[in-house]
Amino acid sequence: MRRNTERVQSGGDFTLFEKLFADDFVDHTPQPGTTPDKDGVRVLYHALRTAFPDFSAKIHWQTVDGDVVTTYKTYSGTHRGEFLGLAPTGEHVEFETVDAMRVRDGQITEHWGVANLYSVLQQLGALPAHAGK
Repeated sequence: MRRNTERVQSGGDFTLFEKLFADDFVDHTPQPGTTPDKDGVRVLYHALRTAFPDFSAKIHWQTVDGDVVTTYKTYSGTHRGEFLGLAPTGEHVEFETVDAMRVRDGQITEHWGVANLYSVLQQLGALPAHAGK
């Protein structure tokens, strides 16, 4: 899980992505514009790296329960390409995510997660900021 976050998501190592994700991977909470399988995650990761070329993740904590690893992290990057239909703004964004991923035989087989996309849209000016800001 840490290698996925640090080397694939933050580093763009898609060769490692192919090794880490099982071919029969299932995403129970796919993001907009993706499918609930390995191809969908590949599309998402490439889209994030295109929209935010300096995309990186900071792990705050991880916990393991059986074969499920849960990670709380903050993603950040500078908006240089289209994202969720928004043209590049040049804005730097940070948003939190919580991911739970099942690992079997050294591969990621399932995912459940929540990303604070509302915050991203606020930071990019597509939604009003919180009152008082």
